[in-house]
Parts: sequence; structure tokens; C-alpha cells
Amino acid sequence: MQVSEVGEMVTEHVHAGHRHDGTAAPPGAGGAEGFRRRTAVLVGVMGMLLAIASLGGEYSMKETINTNILASDTYSFYQARNIRQTTYQIAADGLADLLAREPAMPEAARAAIEQRMQNYLATVQRYESDPRTGDGKRELLAKAQRYEAQRDLSQHKDTSFDFSRALYEIAIVLGSVSIVAASRQLL
Repeated sequence: MQVSEVGEMVTEHVHAGHRHDGTAAPPGAGGAEGFRRRTAVLVGVMGMLLAIASLGGEYSMKETINTNILASDTYSFYQARNIRQTTYQIAADGLADLLAREPAMPEAARAAIEQRMQNYLATVQRYESDPRTGDGKRELLAKAQRYEAQRDLSQHKDTSFDFSRALYEIAIVLGSVSIVAASRQLL
């Protein structure tokens, strides 16, 4: 049963203006008709709360998906940095091995290789941590973990909204049935 169907059913019964025995009830009369009117208002409020809970749940689910994508992208960037860092470390180690194997290398060539090796090692250090840009592995890992925490919180919120929506739907159905049956106990 849709919320709009419940609203129509409540409106039909409230506006029918008939007592339980089929005779017309005076406006604002107490008893069953007063109960039905108050219950109809309550069901309307429950419908409004259901709509709000639905919006909250949709927002939480979108936030869950978005932060999951951001975490995944950040971990991918972390992995790319790790691969590049390893490549530069291997290159620097290769140059260090070359210098060790060739002690008689001309000084100009040795200086050029040492400079290149130092550049590689500086890049390795920058890839490990770069607080200036936030693109070092340490910073990326911390950022990805923050995204994961946001995702987990949004998932928890969505579950809570799911439960609240189910309870509001049950309350609307029971309230609607109590209007038709004029049953205070059911309400």
C-alpha cells in the first residue's frame, strides 16, 4: 500500500461524515468520528515523517557510495605512488651498484650518476610523505582511512533510516486500519 493510497482512504472516511451507524455526524462530533479525525491527523504526521526518513536514507546511501568511491580512488592513487616509489628506489639502487662496480669511472660520469641517484632518492622520500601537496603515501593513506570512516558512518545511518521507514510504514497501516475499524486498541 502506497502512502498516497492511505491518505486517500483516510480522507474518504474522514470526509464521509458518517457515524458508525450510518447517520450523519455533526461537524466536530466526539466519539468514533472524533477519534477518526485525530487518528487521520496522526497518520498524516506519520506520512510526513516517513517522507523525511526516506530523504535521509537516500542521502545517506548517496554519501555511502560517494565516500566509498573516494576511498577507492585514494587507495588507487596510494598504490600508484607505491609502484612509482619502488621504481625510483630500484633505479637508485641500480645506480649505486653501478658506482660500486666501476671504481675507475671518470669523475664527471660519476658525479652525473650520483646526482641522478640523489634525485631518485629525493623522489622516493617525497612519495613516502609530502605534507606540502598531501600526495605522499602517508597522507594518502590517512585520507583514504577518513573516507572509509565517513562511509561506515553513512552506512550505519542508512540502516537506521531503513528501520525507521519500516516502522513508520507499519504505524501508518495500523493507524489506517484503526480508522476504518474505529479501534482505539489497534491504534
